[in-house]
Amino acid sequence: MHRNLVAGLLEALEWSFGKDVYIDKVLEQLFRKNRRWGKRDRAFISEHAYTIVRNWRLLWHLTGMAPSLKRKDLWKLFARYVQWKGLPLPAWKEFEGLETWSPPIMKDQPVELRESYPDWLADRAQQELGKDWMALAKALNEPAQMVGRTNTLRIERAELLQRLKEEGADVLPWEENETGLLFKERISVARLNSFSEGLFEIQDGGSQQIAPLLQVEAGMRVIDACAGAGGKSLHLAALMKNKGQIQAMDVDERKLQELQKRANQQGVDIIDCQVISGTALRSLEGWADRLLLDVPCSGTGVIKRKPDTKWKLKPEYLDNILSTQSEILDTYSSMLRPGGLMVYATCSILPSENEEQVASFLQKRPEFESIQQERILPRQGSDGYFATLIRRS
Repeated sequence: MHRNLVAGLLEALEWSFGKDVYIDKVLEQLFRKNRRWGKRDRAFISEHAYTIVRNWRLLWHLTGMAPSLKRKDLWKLFARYVQWKGLPLPAWKEFEGLETWSPPIMKDQPVELRESYPDWLADRAQQELGKDWMALAKALNEPAQMVGRTNTLRIERAELLQRLKEEGADVLPWEENETGLLFKERISVARLNSFSEGLFEIQDGGSQQIAPLLQVEAGMRVIDACAGAGGKSLHLAALMKNKGQIQAMDVDERKLQELQKRANQQGVDIIDCQVISGTALRSLEGWADRLLLDVPCSGTGVIKRKPDTKWKLKPEYLDNILSTQSEILDTYSSMLRPGGLMVYATCSILPSENEEQVASFLQKRPEFESIQQERILPRQGSDGYFATLIRRS
């Protein structure tokens, strides 16, 4: 533990909470600014920054102080964090008077304190999830693992695993499907030739379960209507053996440009990208054999990966996103042909964004029927997701 690295860590916390920026983006910029920090230095800052963000409320409770971004208070927070981890405090002037402390018994404390959630989110989750909330709150507070997906257009998983081993990556097969990769530790994949050659990509295990629900086949016409940077579009292309047509759509043109780069890298040439507009939606009415609506959501299912969500998400955003999801379902579903299948998906754990949203849509649109629902729970290698398979009659 080096004092200058701890100072860098505290700067990251000031930046993230003070300017409302997600910690992964803060760390990217912090590391660019401090290029003298080596691999171990960056790993130290990243690990402890994520753990402190994840347990922000609990740690301030243990200090006996209200949350503060003053540097002297953050030093006290870090001291309590070190002791909470069971480590000895360094003999630094910032820690004078803090050497003696015994952790309190927390088992009888409410889950929102033990697992560090804001009251409003814990209350909302308890109201919607009931007895399931306590287990989910704990599961979402576990660190996310690094998971990848084999690009089966270019290589089989067994061969890729051998290649990754030769490149020094410690990887296991993710046992829940035939293409997943479970990395034993976080690494920079950009340095791996296998990644540069498009043999795999990083994609959460739960996310890998969404595209197969669409039951795509080679030669089909498919729309990914909220494609983002295209992880599921690329997965669909692999499932279709790069035969057919995929329209990848999003409101953010920059994300679509990134998707096009990734498609070129992975040898995918059936994806056509276009920015969402009223004209585009009308031109594709009744066009798609399959439609994926991976809609904007609260992100409560990916708190393992983005622990800041607990503190950045606001009640008014959640209320607004419910309206957006409903509008997308009503409007975009017209692009599906009669007899076609669509999947409505979120990375949320809240029924108001999931089951209730689908039920409301089906009540208004009797020509659609639900065939299958999947609630993907956060676990080893997976965040939390929800997906419903719907047929247009």
